[in-house]
Amino acid sequence: MKYLSLIAIKYNIYLFNMKWFKRILLLLILLIAVVVYLNYPKLNIISGYASKYMASSVTIGGHSPAYINQNDLKMPLIELATTEYSEDGASADVYGLLERKAIDRNGLGSVLVNADYKEDQNYLQPNRNKKFDSLPYPMGQLPPKDSLFPEIDYSKLEKAISLAFSNPEVQKTRTLLVLYKGHLIGEKYEEGFTKDTPILGWSMTKSILATCYGVLQNQGKINMDWPAPIAEWKDDERKEITLNHLLRMQSGLEWSEDYSGISDVTKMLFLDSDMTKAQRIKKAIAKPTEIWNYSSGTSNLLSGILRQQFRSHQEYLDFPYEALIDKIGAHSMIIEADLEGNYVGSSYAWANTRDWARFGQLYLNQGLWNGQQLFDKSWIDYIAKPTTNSNGTYGAHFWLNNGENYPDVPKDMYSMNGYQGQYVFIIPSKEMVIVRTGLAEPPAFNANEVLSGIVSAVE
Repeated sequence: MKYLSLIAIKYNIYLFNMKWFKRILLLLILLIAVVVYLNYPKLNIISGYASKYMASSVTIGGHSPAYINQNDLKMPLIELATTEYSEDGASADVYGLLERKAIDRNGLGSVLVNADYKEDQNYLQPNRNKKFDSLPYPMGQLPPKDSLFPEIDYSKLEKAISLAFSNPEVQKTRTLLVLYKGHLIGEKYEEGFTKDTPILGWSMTKSILATCYGVLQNQGKINMDWPAPIAEWKDDERKEITLNHLLRMQSGLEWSEDYSGISDVTKMLFLDSDMTKAQRIKKAIAKPTEIWNYSSGTSNLLSGILRQQFRSHQEYLDFPYEALIDKIGAHSMIIEADLEGNYVGSSYAWANTRDWARFGQLYLNQGLWNGQQLFDKSWIDYIAKPTTNSNGTYGAHFWLNNGENYPDVPKDMYSMNGYQGQYVFIIPSKEMVIVRTGLAEPPAFNANEVLSGIVSAVE
Protein backbone atom coordinates (compact mmCIF):
# COMPACT_ATOMS: atom_id res chain seq x y z
CA MET A 1 0.00 0.00 0.00
CA LYS A 2 2.81 2.37 0.91
CA TYR A 3 4.51 1.44 -2.33
CA LEU A 4 1.40 2.40 -4.32
CA SER A 5 1.12 5.66 -2.43
CA LEU A 6 4.72 6.45 -3.21
CA ILE A 7 4.07 5.80 -6.92
CA ALA A 8 1.01 8.05 -6.78
CA ILE A 9 3.03 10.83 -5.16
CA LYS A 10 5.77 10.55 -7.75
CA TYR A 11 3.19 10.52 -10.52
CA ASN A 12 1.53 13.66 -9.14
CA ILE A 13 4.92 15.35 -8.90
CA TYR A 14 5.58 14.34 -12.48
CA LEU A 15 2.24 15.80 -13.60
CA PHE A 16 2.96 18.98 -11.65
CA ASN A 17 6.39 19.31 -13.20
CA MET A 18 5.05 18.65 -16.69
CA LYS A 19 2.36 21.24 -16.14
CA TRP A 20 4.94 23.88 -15.22
CA PHE A 21 7.28 22.73 -17.97
CA LYS A 22 4.53 23.27 -20.54
CA ARG A 23 3.76 26.68 -19.09
CA ILE A 24 7.39 27.70 -19.17
CA LEU A 25 7.77 26.34 -22.70
CA LEU A 26 4.69 28.27 -23.80
CA LEU A 27 6.06 31.44 -22.23
CA LEU A 28 9.38 30.93 -24.00
CA ILE A 29 7.60 30.40 -27.32
CA LEU A 30 5.54 33.54 -26.75
CA LEU A 31 8.65 35.48 -25.77
CA ILE A 32 10.48 34.33 -28.89
CA ALA A 33 7.44 35.21 -31.00
CA VAL A 34 7.31 38.71 -29.50
CA VAL A 35 11.05 39.22 -30.05
CA VAL A 36 10.77 38.04 -33.66
CA TYR A 37 7.68 40.22 -34.21
CA LEU A 38 9.36 43.33 -32.81
CA ASN A 39 12.63 42.75 -34.66
CA TYR A 40 11.32 41.26 -37.90
CA PRO A 41 11.50 44.55 -39.83
CA LYS A 42 15.12 44.95 -38.70
CA LEU A 43 16.00 41.69 -40.43
CA ASN A 44 15.39 43.41 -43.76
CA ILE A 45 17.97 46.04 -42.85
CA ILE A 46 20.45 43.47 -41.52
CA SER A 47 20.31 41.23 -44.57
CA GLY A 48 20.32 44.31 -46.82
CA TYR A 49 23.48 45.69 -45.21
CA ALA A 50 25.23 42.31 -45.32
CA SER A 51 24.44 41.51 -48.95
CA LYS A 52 25.22 45.03 -50.21
CA TYR A 53 28.52 45.21 -48.33
CA MET A 54 29.52 41.73 -49.49
CA ALA A 55 28.79 42.48 -53.15
CA SER A 56 30.75 45.73 -53.15
CA SER A 57 33.65 44.37 -51.10
CA VAL A 58 34.18 41.50 -53.52
CA THR A 59 33.67 43.30 -56.84
CA ILE A 60 35.26 46.64 -55.90
CA GLY A 61 37.39 45.95 -52.84
CA GLY A 62 38.79 42.71 -54.23
CA HIS A 63 38.39 40.70 -51.01
CA SER A 64 37.21 37.11 -50.74
CA PRO A 65 33.74 36.35 -49.35
CA ALA A 66 35.38 34.38 -46.52
CA TYR A 67 37.50 37.38 -45.52
CA ILE A 68 34.47 39.71 -45.49
CA ASN A 69 32.45 37.30 -43.36
CA GLN A 70 35.29 36.81 -40.89
CA ASN A 71 36.14 40.50 -40.55
CA ASP A 72 33.92 43.25 -41.90
CA LEU A 73 30.58 41.56 -41.18
CA LYS A 74 31.59 40.48 -37.66
CA MET A 75 29.66 43.26 -35.96
CA PRO A 76 26.59 43.41 -33.70
CA LEU A 77 23.36 42.32 -35.42
CA ILE A 78 25.00 42.12 -38.88
CA GLU A 79 26.79 38.92 -37.83
CA LEU A 80 23.35 37.30 -37.46
CA ALA A 81 23.11 37.22 -41.26
CA THR A 82 24.23 34.31 -43.38
CA THR A 83 25.94 35.97 -46.32
CA GLU A 84 27.11 34.31 -49.52
CA TYR A 85 28.55 35.39 -52.86
CA SER A 86 28.24 33.86 -56.31
CA GLU A 87 28.54 34.96 -59.93
CA ASP A 88 24.97 36.27 -59.69
CA GLY A 89 25.82 38.59 -56.80
CA ALA A 90 25.61 38.50 -53.03
CA SER A 91 22.72 37.26 -50.91
CA ALA A 92 22.02 37.33 -47.20
CA ASP A 93 19.29 36.25 -44.81
CA VAL A 94 18.78 36.03 -41.06
CA TYR A 95 17.86 32.49 -39.94
CA GLY A 96 16.35 31.92 -43.36
CA LEU A 97 14.15 35.02 -43.16
CA LEU A 98 13.99 38.08 -45.42
CA GLU A 99 16.65 37.22 -47.96
CA ARG A 100 18.14 40.20 -49.77
CA LYS A 101 20.25 40.23 -52.91
CA ALA A 102 22.79 42.70 -54.27
CA ILE A 103 24.20 42.70 -57.79
CA ASP A 104 27.02 44.50 -59.57
CA ARG A 105 26.36 46.98 -62.37
CA ASN A 106 29.50 47.79 -64.31
CA GLY A 107 30.58 51.36 -63.60
CA LEU A 108 27.85 51.97 -61.03
CA GLY A 109 29.00 49.56 -58.33
CA SER A 110 26.76 47.17 -56.43
CA VAL A 111 23.13 47.79 -55.61
CA LEU A 112 20.41 46.07 -53.60
CA VAL A 113 17.60 44.81 -55.80
CA ASN A 114 13.93 44.78 -54.90
CA ALA A 115 10.54 44.49 -56.56
CA ASP A 116 11.33 47.51 -58.75
CA TYR A 117 14.29 45.77 -60.36
CA LYS A 118 14.00 44.06 -63.73
CA GLU A 119 16.87 41.76 -64.71
CA ASP A 120 16.78 42.73 -68.38
CA GLN A 121 16.65 46.49 -67.82
CA ASN A 122 19.35 48.55 -69.45
CA TYR A 123 21.34 51.15 -67.56
CA LEU A 124 23.83 53.86 -68.38
CA GLN A 125 27.32 53.88 -66.96
CA PRO A 126 29.79 56.75 -66.59
CA ASN A 127 32.47 57.35 -69.18
CA ARG A 128 35.95 57.34 -67.66
CA ASN A 129 39.18 58.91 -68.90
CA LYS A 130 41.87 57.06 -66.96
CA LYS A 131 44.84 58.65 -68.65
CA PHE A 132 48.41 58.09 -67.48
CA ASP A 133 50.07 61.29 -66.26
CA SER A 134 53.86 61.25 -66.45
CA LEU A 135 54.25 62.95 -63.08
CA PRO A 136 55.15 61.43 -59.72
CA TYR A 137 52.39 60.71 -57.21
CA PRO A 138 50.31 62.48 -55.93
CA MET A 139 50.07 64.80 -58.95
CA GLY A 140 50.42 61.96 -61.45
CA GLN A 141 50.64 58.21 -61.91
CA LEU A 142 54.39 57.66 -61.61
CA PRO A 143 55.88 56.32 -58.34
CA PRO A 144 56.38 59.01 -55.67
CA LYS A 145 59.73 60.75 -55.43
CA ASP A 146 62.19 59.74 -52.74
CA SER A 147 62.28 62.99 -50.82
CA LEU A 148 64.04 63.84 -47.59
CA PHE A 149 63.12 66.94 -45.62
CA PRO A 150 65.58 68.17 -42.96
CA GLU A 151 62.73 69.40 -40.76
CA ILE A 152 61.21 65.91 -40.43
CA ASP A 153 62.23 63.54 -37.65
CA TYR A 154 61.69 60.33 -39.63
CA SER A 155 62.18 58.07 -36.63
CA LYS A 156 59.47 59.93 -34.77
CA LEU A 157 57.24 59.85 -37.85
CA GLU A 158 57.61 56.08 -38.19
CA LYS A 159 56.73 55.58 -34.53
CA ALA A 160 53.63 57.78 -34.88
CA ILE A 161 52.45 55.85 -37.94
CA SER A 162 53.12 52.51 -36.21
CA LEU A 163 51.11 53.72 -33.21
CA ALA A 164 47.96 53.50 -35.33
CA PHE A 165 48.61 49.75 -35.77
CA SER A 166 49.97 48.96 -32.29
CA ASN A 167 46.77 47.34 -30.95
CA PRO A 168 45.13 45.83 -34.05
CA GLU A 169 42.33 44.00 -32.26
CA VAL A 170 41.09 47.29 -30.82
CA GLN A 171 42.25 50.00 -33.24
CA LYS A 172 41.48 47.99 -36.39
CA THR A 173 43.50 50.36 -38.57
CA ARG A 174 43.89 49.11 -42.12
CA THR A 175 45.84 51.82 -43.88
CA LEU A 176 47.57 55.07 -43.03
CA LEU A 177 49.28 57.54 -45.35
CA VAL A 178 50.99 60.91 -44.90
CA LEU A 179 51.63 63.59 -47.52
CA TYR A 180 53.84 66.58 -46.74
CA LYS A 181 54.24 69.48 -49.14
CA GLY A 182 52.86 67.28 -51.89
CA HIS A 183 55.28 64.41 -51.20
CA LEU A 184 54.55 60.96 -49.82
CA ILE A 185 56.58 60.70 -46.60
CA GLY A 186 55.00 57.63 -45.02
CA GLU A 187 52.42 54.90 -45.50
CA LYS A 188 51.59 51.59 -43.85
CA TYR A 189 49.12 48.82 -44.67
CA GLU A 190 47.82 45.89 -42.68
CA GLU A 191 47.98 42.41 -44.19
CA GLY A 192 45.53 42.03 -47.06
CA PHE A 193 45.69 45.71 -48.04
CA THR A 194 48.05 47.53 -50.40
CA LYS A 195 48.32 50.93 -52.03
CA ASP A 196 45.99 49.61 -54.74
CA THR A 197 43.19 48.27 -52.51
CA PRO A 198 39.94 50.27 -52.87
CA ILE A 199 38.34 51.11 -49.51
CA LEU A 200 34.80 52.27 -48.80
CA GLY A 201 34.87 55.84 -47.56
CA TRP A 202 31.30 55.82 -46.20
CA SER A 203 30.47 59.46 -45.34
CA MET A 204 33.74 60.76 -46.80
CA THR A 205 31.63 60.51 -49.96
CA LYS A 206 29.72 63.58 -48.74
CA SER A 207 32.86 65.69 -49.17
CA ILE A 208 33.32 64.39 -52.73
CA LEU A 209 29.74 65.39 -53.48
CA ALA A 210 30.27 68.84 -52.00
CA THR A 211 33.40 69.28 -54.12
CA CYS A 212 31.29 68.67 -57.22
CA TYR A 213 29.25 71.70 -56.17
CA GLY A 214 32.45 73.69 -55.76
CA VAL A 215 33.48 72.74 -59.30
CA LEU A 216 30.10 73.80 -60.69
CA GLN A 217 30.30 77.08 -58.80
CA ASN A 218 33.76 77.75 -60.26
CA GLN A 219 32.28 77.11 -63.71
CA GLY A 220 29.64 79.77 -63.02
CA LYS A 221 26.80 77.27 -63.28
CA ILE A 222 25.48 77.31 -59.73
CA ASN A 223 25.29 79.51 -56.65
CA MET A 224 25.10 78.26 -53.07
CA ASP A 225 22.52 80.92 -52.19
CA TRP A 226 20.05 79.65 -54.75
CA PRO A 227 16.81 78.20 -53.35
CA ALA A 228 16.80 74.40 -53.57
CA PRO A 229 15.03 73.54 -56.86
CA ILE A 230 12.42 71.24 -55.33
CA ALA A 231 8.94 71.63 -56.85
CA GLU A 232 7.19 70.16 -53.80
CA TRP A 233 8.61 72.92 -51.59
CA LYS A 234 7.43 75.95 -53.58
CA ASP A 235 4.18 76.43 -51.71
CA ASP A 236 5.29 75.96 -48.11
CA GLU A 237 7.95 77.11 -45.66
CA ARG A 238 10.54 74.82 -47.26
CA LYS A 239 10.84 77.25 -50.19
CA GLU A 240 13.26 79.24 -48.00
CA ILE A 241 15.83 76.39 -47.98
CA THR A 242 18.91 77.15 -50.07
CA LEU A 243 21.72 74.96 -51.38
CA ASN A 244 23.90 76.48 -48.68
CA HIS A 245 21.48 75.32 -45.98
CA LEU A 246 21.58 71.80 -47.37
CA LEU A 247 25.36 71.67 -47.64
CA ARG A 248 25.58 72.84 -44.03
CA MET A 249 22.94 70.39 -42.73
CA GLN A 250 20.90 73.32 -41.37
CA SER A 251 17.78 73.09 -43.55
CA GLY A 252 15.48 72.51 -40.57
CA LEU A 253 14.05 69.38 -42.20
CA GLU A 254 13.04 66.38 -40.12
CA TRP A 255 15.50 63.46 -40.23
CA SER A 256 16.67 60.58 -38.04
CA GLU A 257 20.31 59.49 -38.55
CA ASP A 258 20.21 56.38 -36.34
CA TYR A 259 22.04 53.26 -37.50
CA SER A 260 21.09 51.06 -34.53
CA GLY A 261 17.65 50.19 -35.86
CA ILE A 262 14.97 51.21 -38.35
CA SER A 263 15.31 54.92 -39.02
CA ASP A 264 15.22 57.36 -41.90
CA VAL A 265 18.81 56.63 -42.86
CA THR A 266 18.66 52.82 -42.71
CA LYS A 267 15.40 52.70 -44.65
CA MET A 268 16.90 54.98 -47.30
CA LEU A 269 20.16 53.04 -47.71
CA PHE A 270 18.71 49.52 -47.59
CA LEU A 271 15.13 49.82 -48.87
CA ASP A 272 14.79 52.77 -51.26
CA SER A 273 15.16 52.48 -55.02
CA ASP A 274 15.52 56.26 -55.32
CA MET A 275 17.53 57.61 -52.39
CA THR A 276 17.11 61.24 -53.44
CA LYS A 277 13.47 61.24 -52.27
CA ALA A 278 13.87 60.32 -48.59
CA GLN A 279 14.77 63.84 -47.40
CA ARG A 280 12.72 65.59 -50.08
CA ILE A 281 9.42 64.43 -48.55
CA LYS A 282 10.26 65.37 -44.95
CA LYS A 283 8.50 68.26 -43.26
CA ALA A 284 10.23 71.28 -41.79
CA ILE A 285 10.58 71.18 -38.00
CA ALA A 286 12.51 74.46 -37.79
CA LYS A 287 13.45 77.39 -39.95
CA PRO A 288 16.73 77.18 -41.89
CA THR A 289 19.78 77.82 -39.63
CA GLU A 290 17.76 77.34 -36.41
CA ILE A 291 19.04 73.79 -35.90
CA TRP A 292 21.90 71.66 -37.16
CA ASN A 293 20.89 68.08 -37.93
CA TYR A 294 23.35 65.69 -39.61
CA SER A 295 21.50 63.95 -42.43
CA SER A 296 22.64 61.48 -45.07
CA GLY A 297 19.26 62.06 -46.68
CA THR A 298 20.28 65.66 -47.30
CA SER A 299 23.42 64.52 -49.12
CA ASN A 300 21.43 62.23 -51.40
CA LEU A 301 18.92 65.00 -52.01
CA LEU A 302 21.89 67.13 -53.10
CA SER A 303 22.93 64.31 -55.43
CA GLY A 304 19.47 64.49 -56.98
CA ILE A 305 19.73 68.27 -57.29
CA LEU A 306 23.13 67.81 -58.93
CA ARG A 307 21.46 65.55 -61.49
CA GLN A 308 18.96 68.33 -62.26
CA GLN A 309 21.83 70.58 -63.41
CA PHE A 310 22.42 68.47 -66.51
CA ARG A 311 20.36 67.94 -69.63
CA SER A 312 20.79 64.19 -69.59
CA HIS A 313 21.42 61.35 -67.19
CA GLN A 314 24.63 60.53 -69.05
CA GLU A 315 26.03 64.02 -68.45
CA TYR A 316 25.25 63.68 -64.74
CA LEU A 317 26.98 60.30 -64.54
CA ASP A 318 30.04 61.61 -66.38
CA PHE A 319 30.42 64.88 -64.48
CA PRO A 320 32.08 63.78 -61.18
CA TYR A 321 34.68 61.76 -63.09
CA GLU A 322 35.24 64.13 -65.99
CA ALA A 323 35.42 67.35 -63.95
CA LEU A 324 37.00 66.06 -60.75
CA ILE A 325 37.85 62.43 -60.01
CA ASP A 326 39.69 61.42 -63.18
CA LYS A 327 40.97 64.97 -63.53
CA ILE A 328 43.14 64.48 -60.43
CA GLY A 329 44.06 60.92 -61.37
CA ALA A 330 41.95 59.20 -58.71
CA HIS A 331 41.22 56.41 -61.16
CA SER A 332 40.51 53.77 -58.51
CA MET A 333 37.52 55.76 -57.24
CA ILE A 334 33.99 54.66 -57.99
CA ILE A 335 30.80 56.20 -56.62
CA GLU A 336 28.01 53.66 -56.43
CA ALA A 337 24.49 54.51 -57.57
CA ASP A 338 21.01 53.54 -56.44
CA LEU A 339 18.55 51.59 -58.60
CA GLU A 340 17.42 54.80 -60.31
CA GLY A 341 20.97 55.73 -61.28
CA ASN A 342 21.50 58.46 -58.68
CA TYR A 343 24.93 58.60 -57.05
CA VAL A 344 24.67 57.68 -53.37
CA GLY A 345 26.48 60.84 -52.35
CA SER A 346 26.00 60.14 -48.67
CA SER A 347 27.93 56.91 -48.37
CA TYR A 348 29.17 54.84 -51.29
CA ALA A 349 32.47 56.09 -52.74
CA TRP A 350 35.39 53.63 -52.93
CA ALA A 351 39.03 54.46 -53.63
CA ASN A 352 42.48 53.25 -52.66
CA THR A 353 44.29 55.12 -49.89
CA ARG A 354 46.55 57.03 -52.25
CA ASP A 355 43.58 58.26 -54.25
CA TRP A 356 41.74 59.37 -51.11
CA ALA A 357 44.86 61.38 -50.30
CA ARG A 358 44.70 63.10 -53.70
CA PHE A 359 41.52 64.85 -52.60
CA GLY A 360 43.24 66.15 -49.51
CA GLN A 361 46.10 67.41 -51.67
CA LEU A 362 43.64 69.10 -54.02
CA TYR A 363 42.34 71.07 -51.04
CA LEU A 364 45.85 71.88 -49.84
CA ASN A 365 46.47 73.15 -53.39
CA GLN A 366 43.36 75.36 -53.00
CA GLY A 367 41.67 73.73 -55.96
CA LEU A 368 44.64 73.95 -58.33
CA TRP A 369 45.68 70.73 -60.05
CA ASN A 370 48.46 70.60 -62.64
CA GLY A 371 47.79 74.16 -63.74
CA GLN A 372 43.98 73.95 -63.79
CA GLN A 373 41.77 75.60 -61.16
CA LEU A 374 39.05 73.02 -60.45
CA PHE A 375 37.35 75.12 -57.77
CA ASP A 376 37.95 78.66 -56.59
CA LYS A 377 40.22 79.36 -53.63
CA SER A 378 37.25 80.88 -51.81
CA TRP A 379 35.64 77.44 -51.74
CA ILE A 380 38.10 76.44 -49.01
CA ASP A 381 36.92 79.28 -46.78
CA TYR A 382 33.33 78.29 -47.51
CA ILE A 383 33.54 74.62 -46.60
CA ALA A 384 35.75 75.33 -43.55
CA LYS A 385 33.50 78.03 -42.09
CA PRO A 386 31.76 76.71 -38.93
CA THR A 387 28.05 76.13 -39.35
CA THR A 388 25.70 77.75 -36.84
CA ASN A 389 24.62 75.38 -34.04
CA SER A 390 27.16 72.69 -34.98
CA ASN A 391 29.34 73.60 -31.99
CA GLY A 392 32.09 74.52 -34.39
CA THR A 393 32.48 70.94 -35.62
CA TYR A 394 30.92 71.17 -39.09
CA GLY A 395 31.40 73.32 -42.16
CA ALA A 396 29.81 72.46 -45.51
CA HIS A 397 29.98 68.68 -45.83
CA PHE A 398 33.41 68.77 -44.14
CA TRP A 399 34.23 68.34 -40.44
CA LEU A 400 36.23 70.92 -38.48
CA ASN A 401 38.62 70.83 -35.55
CA ASN A 402 37.02 72.82 -32.76
CA GLY A 403 39.70 71.70 -30.30
CA GLU A 404 37.62 69.18 -28.38
CA ASN A 405 38.11 66.07 -30.50
CA TYR A 406 41.68 66.86 -31.55
CA PRO A 407 43.08 69.20 -28.88
CA ASP A 408 46.71 68.45 -29.78
CA VAL A 409 46.32 69.10 -33.50
CA PRO A 410 46.39 72.51 -35.26
CA LYS A 411 43.04 74.26 -35.12
CA ASP A 412 42.97 74.88 -38.87
CA MET A 413 42.61 71.17 -39.60
CA TYR A 414 39.46 70.09 -41.41
CA SER A 415 38.54 66.62 -42.61
CA MET A 416 36.49 64.16 -44.58
CA ASN A 417 35.02 61.67 -42.09
CA GLY A 418 33.35 58.31 -42.59
CA TYR A 419 31.79 55.52 -40.54
CA GLN A 420 34.19 53.20 -38.68
CA GLY A 421 37.00 55.75 -38.75
CA GLN A 422 37.63 56.61 -42.40
CA TYR A 423 39.43 59.96 -42.52
CA VAL A 424 41.18 62.38 -44.83
CA PHE A 425 42.71 65.01 -42.53
CA ILE A 426 43.84 68.27 -44.16
CA ILE A 427 46.16 70.51 -42.12
CA PRO A 428 47.04 73.69 -44.07
CA SER A 429 49.39 75.15 -41.44
CA LYS A 430 51.52 71.99 -41.62
CA GLU A 431 51.03 71.42 -45.37
CA MET A 432 49.97 67.88 -44.51
CA VAL A 433 47.36 65.37 -45.60
CA ILE A 434 46.83 62.30 -43.44
CA VAL A 435 44.59 59.42 -44.51
CA ARG A 436 43.49 56.69 -42.11
CA THR A 437 41.09 53.85 -42.89
CA GLY A 438 39.88 51.01 -40.68
CA LEU A 439 37.00 49.40 -38.82
CA ALA A 440 37.04 51.40 -35.58
CA GLU A 441 36.66 55.04 -34.61
CA PRO A 442 37.38 56.95 -31.38
CA PRO A 443 37.78 56.04 -28.60
CA ALA A 444 38.94 52.61 -29.88
CA PHE A 445 41.15 54.44 -32.35
CA ASN A 446 42.76 57.48 -30.71
CA ALA A 447 42.93 59.82 -33.68
CA ASN A 448 44.19 62.76 -31.65
CA GLU A 449 47.18 60.77 -30.35
CA VAL A 450 48.17 59.50 -33.79
CA LEU A 451 47.70 62.85 -35.49
CA SER A 452 49.61 64.79 -32.86
CA GLY A 453 52.47 62.28 -33.12
CA ILE A 454 52.66 62.70 -36.89
CA VAL A 455 52.40 66.47 -36.76
CA SER A 456 55.06 66.78 -34.04
CA ALA A 457 57.50 64.84 -36.25
CA VAL A 458 57.71 67.95 -38.44
CA GLU A 459 59.77 70.58 -36.61
